[in-house]
Amino acid sequence: MQTGETATAEGGARPAPPADRYGSPAKTGSKRWKRWVFGAVAVVASFGVAWIAYVNLGQTSIDAERVAFEPRPGNAMEITINVTRDDPDKAGVCVVQVQDRSGSESGRREVLVPAGAGHSRVSTVVKSIGEPVTADVYGCSYSIPRYMSTP
Repeated sequence: MQTGETATAEGGARPAPPADRYGSPAKTGSKRWKRWVFGAVAVVASFGVAWIAYVNLGQTSIDAERVAFEPRPGNAMEITINVTRDDPDKAGVCVVQVQDRSGSESGRREVLVPAGAGHSRVSTVVKSIGEPVTADVYGCSYSIPRYMSTP
């Protein structure tokens, strides 16, 4: 017999391999249900992660955009923002910041946005450590710090 040839029985069929050498033959349908269960769990987990991301990172209920900024004497800058919110009956707070020439934040201020219209325009002056060159809105929230609320 040459290398690579397989021995056959008299009828031309291959003999079964010895069980103690190769183990028992695999069952064909036993792993199929595991794949379905794993796939279902993966789909449910994906929907869960997507829902949490949508709730936490979706559109905010209060948002602001910078309308204008203008330098003031004494390393200060005036910034004007438009605030849009879904609930005009609730007061909010926005954080604005100024940046110096290097692009790092050199001043920050929290601005109270009183309850009123759904669209509000608010101006404030932010003092800076050095000479400010730009101003922007960091973010807004309905969670007003205790020191900013009126008694």
